[in-house]
Order: sequence, then C-alpha cells, then structure tokens
Amino acid sequence: MIRYMKEVQGRNKTEVTEFILLGLSDNSDLQIVLFGLFLLIYMVTMVGNLGMIVLIKIDPCLHTPMYFFLSSLSFVDASYSSSVTPKMLVNLLAENKTISFNGCAAQFYFFGSFLGTECFLLAMMAYDRYAAIWNPLLYSVLMSGKICLLLVATSFLPGFGNAAIHTGMTSRSSFCGSNKINHFYCDTPPLLKLSCSDTRINGVVIMAFSSFNVISCVMIVLISYLCILIAILRMPSLEGRHKAFSTCASHLMAVTIFFGTILFMYLRPTSSYSMEQDKIVSVFYTVVISMINPLIYSLKNKDVKGALKKILQGRLVEEGVVSVGGMGKPRSSVRWHVKGGLMIWNQIPDALDKRHFVERQVANLIRVALRENRQSRTAYNKSIQLYCIFNCQDGCEELDRST
Repeated sequence: MIRYMKEVQGRNKTEVTEFILLGLSDNSDLQIVLFGLFLLIYMVTMVGNLGMIVLIKIDPCLHTPMYFFLSSLSFVDASYSSSVTPKMLVNLLAENKTISFNGCAAQFYFFGSFLGTECFLLAMMAYDRYAAIWNPLLYSVLMSGKICLLLVATSFLPGFGNAAIHTGMTSRSSFCGSNKINHFYCDTPPLLKLSCSDTRINGVVIMAFSSFNVISCVMIVLISYLCILIAILRMPSLEGRHKAFSTCASHLMAVTIFFGTILFMYLRPTSSYSMEQDKIVSVFYTVVISMINPLIYSLKNKDVKGALKKILQGRLVEEGVVSVGGMGKPRSSVRWHVKGGLMIWNQIPDALDKRHFVERQVANLIRVALRENRQSRTAYNKSIQLYCIFNCQDGCEELDRST
C-alpha cells in the first residue's frame, strides 16, 4: 500500500521543463552595477582573445608552436566565456530569468567542454615549454606543425567527451520539485540538489572523471616544470637562465590561477559546498580568468607587444602576410621549422651551441623539404636568408658553400 501511494505521488509530480536562475543577487540596484561591470569585462575578454587570434594569424613573426597554442587558448577562453556571460547579462536586467531544460543542458555542455579543453591545453603548453628549454636543438622536430595540431586535437577530445558524460548523467536525473537554480548558470552541484532522483551515482561518476582529468593535467604540468627547473639550473650563465625562465613566466601564472580555482571549486566533498561562496568563485573562473589570460600573455611578451606596435603603425602588410594560412600555422612546414627555430635562437647563450643549433636546424629543414617533395636547395636558401638575420656569419658562409 505504501509503495502504491509513492507511485501515485510520483506520477502526480510535474516534470520540470524550465529552470529559474536566481543569479548573484536579487537587489535591483546591485544588479545594474554588476551588469555594467560584467559587460565591461566581457568586452575586454572578447577584444583581448579575438585580437590575440588575429594578431598571431597576421604576423609572420608569431608563427611558432608557442603562439599556435596561445591562439588556441584564446579561442577556448572566448568560447567558454560566451557560453555563460551573455545569458548572465540578460538575467541581470530581465524580470523573467528562466532557461529551458534543453538550453540549460546546452549551456552546461559547452561550458564544461571548453573548460575541460582549457585544462588539457594548458598541460600541452607546459610540455611545449619543456621541449623548448630542455632540448632546444630538437625543438622544431619535437613540435612540428602536425604534432602541434595533434596536441590541440588531443586537448579538445577529452574536454568534449568528459562534458558529454557529465551532461548525459545530469540530464537523465528527474527534476520534479523546485525549478529554482541558486546560481547564475547551469552547473552540476546546484542542478543535482534540485533532482528528485538518487544522484549518488551521478556524484561518484562526475567526481571520478573530473578528478582524473584535473589531476592528470596537473601532473603533466608539474612534471614538465620540474624538468624545466632542472634544465634551467644546468645552464651555465645567468642570462640564459633568465631568458629561459621568462619564456615560462606567463604560462606559469596562467596555470596557477586556473588550476588553483578549479581545484578549490570541484575537488571537494559535496557536503562542503556553500552556494554563496561557490558563486563568487565561479564568477572568477567563468568571467575573470578568460579576461586575464590575454593580458598575462601580452603585457609581459615582447613579441606580442612588438606585433601590436607594427599593426598600429600599419607595417604588417608590408611584411608578407599573404603567405599565412590557418590559425597561426604557416602553410609550409619548412617555414614552421625555421620560425620555430628562430624563437629558440635568443635562448642559446653560447656561440658554439648556436653554431650546432644552425647545423641541426638545417638538417631538419632538408628532411622536411624532401618529405614535402621540395628541392633541398630551396630549403637551404630559405634557412640561409633567415639565419643570416641573426648574424650567424660563419654558419651562413658554410651553408652557402654547400649549396
């Protein structure tokens, strides 16, 4: 009899078809202030990230593996901020703060996808810095154009796959009680609190996948920077150590801010969640971090500031922009290898090491040129012209004789 009454009661409950996002505050005056603040942050975010993508694409000096990863990071930052911020801005001014069940699932999926992708992408960027500093002579081989594309694709696959599991597990739950989400976007903890079904399995699966993804990315970053630290300590000159460390400073700052926030937000027992506290932390990693990243990578980066200065002076068009294709990736992998090598050039303090670097780099160019069915003489000539810019006169004379 009791079982029958529960079944009847369950059938009488109405399934939720839309949710109400309560947002950050119900104070109308504060909502107007927050709208202006978040609108400004969102505009800076989009201008900074999209501007970084365009800048890397049109400036040939930025067609290196490091900036290829940076352009991908800017795309991810702009995407996951856009999955949350526009709806939040609308709800700050609108009286009707509802979002449909499908809209909530879509927001949750795309935000989770790009957030997970950023975790793996930052880990791949740490490996890129490791490859550049640990063995600069082989950097252009270790981080060729195809390998960079593969690493970026590897970052997107687990990010979107993990979000699909989260979204699928959450959408299969029954929502038949309150439809008010105590948050400004659709996220796992507040959604599971509204579910009238058993969510223990959901919590375990989501915690397991999230923990594995975040911890694996953190381990890649820690191992990469441990190897980088060992390589820097082995450098004989202080100038070389300073240059090597300066190439990692921006990435290290971005990694610390991002993973520190994510670890605090998600890798906690569900019993310790405080919605008011979590909403403040969520604002930081959904709205603020995506604005901070382009500022971190531009304000402390001479190459980016130099490219921006050339754009303002209208000089980039004169430097042969038409040869560029794709998101910061040259059409020719010969050029990719040369420009990747030039980025490492200034990090090599010793003249003999620079000479060996030139010889190894040209050997790599020959191999790449033959693989592309190009004439090796063409590859030689391109490398000679570019390396002579860096005053490697002995190496250039030797290469000239060999051609």
